[in-house]
Amino acid sequence: MPGKKKQSRKPNAILNRRASFDYALGDELVVGVVLTGREVRAARDSRVQLKGSFVTIRNNELWLNNASFSLALNSRGQHETSVDTTARKLLASRKQIDELDARKQAGMSIVPLRLLNQGRYVKLVIALGKGKKNYDKRQAIKKRDQERDITRGNLGH
Repeated sequence: MPGKKKQSRKPNAILNRRASFDYALGDELVVGVVLTGREVRAARDSRVQLKGSFVTIRNNELWLNNASFSLALNSRGQHETSVDTTARKLLASRKQIDELDARKQAGMSIVPLRLLNQGRYVKLVIALGKGKKNYDKRQAIKKRDQERDITRGNLGH
């Protein structure tokens, strides 16, 4: 039928690929995010960047800092966007926040991994992580290159 529009498949998760490279990750936790309507639209359209973002605890509340949301401006006929990096409140139980706070005091970082937007709600997967040193990162690159060479079948020939 000529009237049907073709549906485009959008990914249902926005990844922070840098997190697993910079941190040795531990336990994961799924938390809710307090967003406005324009921010939800940006998340559903995959216009969110988690690279460089981090989670802090202020006044016994979790806050997502430095996450970039490309918000569509309300202008007639023009497709303009503005990037918003303000802190956003995360929703978790008191017990979970207290446990994260105790682990953070022990030197761990709270890192956002994925922004999930399947279903009705937008959720964020966070994890506890310990920062990697430069030599750990170099070893990870070397291991990844070796595995890539093995799967290609050319062992340096």
